[in-house]
Amino acid sequence: MNKRTEGSKWEAVAGDFLTRHGIDITEYNFRCRFGEIDIIGNDKGTIVFYEVKFRKDTAYGSPAEAVGIKKQKVIAKVSDYYRMLNNIPWDTPIRYDVVAIQGNRIELIPAAFMRMGF
Repeated sequence: MNKRTEGSKWEAVAGDFLTRHGIDITEYNFRCRFGEIDIIGNDKGTIVFYEVKFRKDTAYGSPAEAVGIKKQKVIAKVSDYYRMLNNIPWDTPIRYDVVAIQGNRIELIPAAFMRMGF
């Protein structure tokens, strides 16, 4: 299985998990020239940009550790573009969450990072 197929599989698992927890998924795999956001959802009026990370084990660290500052900058830039493209007012609440999947364990890390003035 290639990386994109494997990633899509775990993004679907994360989407099911989020839906069961009351999140309205609005989009999967939003791509633009700046990068990609795995899942975009609405949590009671807050737009949430989800990064999904899977690790089979801890040999290369935890899934959450894979969302470093470089990836955070990409997600923030893509989220800005998404908001502009969809005419979402800048005062609309947003959040950046990570769905960390390790083996068969799923952990939601709400507000995993904040949008900084990159």
